[in-house]
Amino acid sequence: MLSQIRPAIVMIVLFTLLTGLAYPLAITGIAQLAFHDEANGSLIERKGVIVGSRLIGQNFAADNYFHGRPSATSAPDPNDSSKTVDAPYNAANSGGSNLGPTSQKLVDRVNAAIETEFAAGRIDMVAADAVTTSASGLDPHISPQFALAQASAIAAARKLPESRVRALVEAQIEQRFAGFVGEPRVNVLELNLALDELH
Repeated sequence: MLSQIRPAIVMIVLFTLLTGLAYPLAITGIAQLAFHDEANGSLIERKGVIVGSRLIGQNFAADNYFHGRPSATSAPDPNDSSKTVDAPYNAANSGGSNLGPTSQKLVDRVNAAIETEFAAGRIDMVAADAVTTSASGLDPHISPQFALAQASAIAAARKLPESRVRALVEAQIEQRFAGFVGEPRVNVLELNLALDELH
């Protein structure tokens, strides 16, 4: 029996050191060297202050900022821990709503979002990402169509020429990776930071 226990203990220690220590340290070191910005959260800094990440959306609700797509993330209800409450862009609880196309709650939420955006003058056409959530609930990007649809309302709120706001959106469009992977998109945080720099 001791002849079987000794090799087992040696293998546990060896693989603990290899897979629990050496491998994670090696991968972390490679990530820091090859992808330093991404490995540290793709943080955006302005005047020495971290204002967010390129990878996690934020809840912009003011009329003078571009809005991101709706977020279905939630948080525990402070009054009843067995329930949840809506908490847009809660990075501690990433996830979609899991509501299907036959869900009346989803239909009501999308219709309410459409009415809200039209009433605020933020859209003149409905892009899908203007009223639907992403799978993570933290998507930092919107489509160029949704960004451009908000341009006139942003221009009015900031007392800027609409052409200048539209040109800013056009300049912020990120094209498909390698020309064919993904869709053109606009990072909402970076767009709003660029908007703040306009005079």
